[in-house]
Amino acid sequence: MIEALQNFPGNVVAVVCHGRVTKQDYARVLIPAVENALKDRDKVRLYYETAADFAGIDPGAVWEDTKVGMSHFLRWERFAVVTDVEWIRHTMQFFGFLVPGELRVFTAAQAAAARKWIVAD
Repeated sequence: MIEALQNFPGNVVAVVCHGRVTKQDYARVLIPAVENALKDRDKVRLYYETAADFAGIDPGAVWEDTKVGMSHFLRWERFAVVTDVEWIRHTMQFFGFLVPGELRVFTAAQAAAARKWIVAD
């Protein structure tokens, strides 16, 4: 499940992932949030957190994630990925050079720092 987080500025799409994340979660929560944020601005930022109960991502969700990222490729400004899931951390660090915009990976203990960074000028 993907849950939209509140209390972020309009240029930041902020979500937390619980349990198993599906393609439907992307279609219902993340994609509309990104589309809405892009209506009024050229660039957006993404705060993406995995909760302690995160159980993985379905292959269809991975494909949706790729499509969202690529369809707005030059409109991403920053990505804050907050996770203690090692394979996600390694994937972000390994493929980070492909991400259009600045990417930082934080541990769950660093979530407050990630939130501060994603909204900073």
